[in-house]
Amino acid sequence: MNRHIPNIPISSRRDYRFYQGAVATWVANGIQAVNFLGDRFLRKSHLSGGIEALYRHSMDSAFSPQEAFLVTGAPHASAYYPRDFAWFYPDVLDPETIIDSADAVRRVRLLEKSVHLLLEAVRANVVTTTIVPAGGDRYIGVNYFSQPSDTLLGILAGLEQILRADQRKSSYLAMSQGAHAGRLLVAEYREDLKRAISELASALQPFEQDGLSALLCDVTAPRSAATDTRAERRRFVTNACVYATFVRGIRLGVIDRTGLEGLLGRGLPQYKKELLDLFGRHGHIRHALDAEGEAANGIALDFVNVHEGFWDLTEPSERALFAATTDLILDEPRFRIRDTSHFLVSLGNPQSKMIHKIAAPAYQGRSCWPTFNVEFADRMLDYDECSGTDRYRAGARDILQDIRTATETHGGYQELLSETGQKYQTWAYQGAVAHSWFPRFLSVWRRAFGAPLLSWNP
Repeated sequence: MNRHIPNIPISSRRDYRFYQGAVATWVANGIQAVNFLGDRFLRKSHLSGGIEALYRHSMDSAFSPQEAFLVTGAPHASAYYPRDFAWFYPDVLDPETIIDSADAVRRVRLLEKSVHLLLEAVRANVVTTTIVPAGGDRYIGVNYFSQPSDTLLGILAGLEQILRADQRKSSYLAMSQGAHAGRLLVAEYREDLKRAISELASALQPFEQDGLSALLCDVTAPRSAATDTRAERRRFVTNACVYATFVRGIRLGVIDRTGLEGLLGRGLPQYKKELLDLFGRHGHIRHALDAEGEAANGIALDFVNVHEGFWDLTEPSERALFAATTDLILDEPRFRIRDTSHFLVSLGNPQSKMIHKIAAPAYQGRSCWPTFNVEFADRMLDYDECSGTDRYRAGARDILQDIRTATETHGGYQELLSETGQKYQTWAYQGAVAHSWFPRFLSVWRRAFGAPLLSWNP
């Protein structure tokens, strides 16, 4: 691979300004309202056609040179969501999903620009769920429900993806150029990330229930992660995100393991074991410690966490918890869109507020996130690989086949599907095509079927 000095330079240092507070949030809400209204009246109908045509259109849209930041294609896409780099953009630089060299350059450049901006926010001590552009180089940091648990995880995941771009077999020079830019970013922002991770570790609090104890990030107040509309406390996925943040920080050399474990007062394996024991004390992973009722009601699909996140499935006890939770979801008809392998986030709907009927979807409950289904399939494949069995491969393939069908039926990779399998629509939210989530689907398809769904001539 060519290792000469790259011609895709790190994005120039600019005078970014970040705002927070009640007035800034009011302004951000106004900007977001305009975004939704613009989508309501200006969105064009989606392209129809076969999977290859839809994918090419999605990549042209997701990685357009006109974009200032990596976005989903949703009506709120002009806002930036740091968590998405872990949850929804974990593999945009997979060479097998890249169409040609121009596509590779656009992806590397846009990913680097995106992560660079988020690192500037960390430096400004704006660790938030949402960043809304406010004109020029001004940005507003907003936490719509609660302080985040997964923002740093997303930033680290995006940074790591750039750094590892040249470690895969690829003929695209942009990959080595992206890795070079990533190394510059780590050198520039290491101390800022270390400070933020240390603050996160220091904020954890001990919690005890039924004789079991663990350090949690949300003992007294909720912390948001994906599907955070309930703003619940003592939630598995928010705490799994924190653990994954620590692992990524150590792996990137941002923070020293010994120093981090000193802040935690225990080793990382013990910290993780305590979380598994606490959330898995009923034999499966409960969505939240306060959840009650039958077993299936206490589970949410987001337990799969993120790519290279909480689950490594190397320990038999961990595999047993994962399998028990997976089997409860697979065996419960209420978790599925009827006659499909589209799995809903959970069995019940949260209380829908007026905003969910007018503008924003109610992400929790009886709605389907195709991207969560992709991660569910990928964790199933992880289980089979680690256990040396073929227990879940067929189920993973069924999930991916149904997502392909929905993509072709609805004219693109959907952000959300309703509980009846249709585009998720509110009055303003006319059904978003999640362009930039599409590559991850192709990556997991290749793993599940042993062959690419789409391929292009070099």
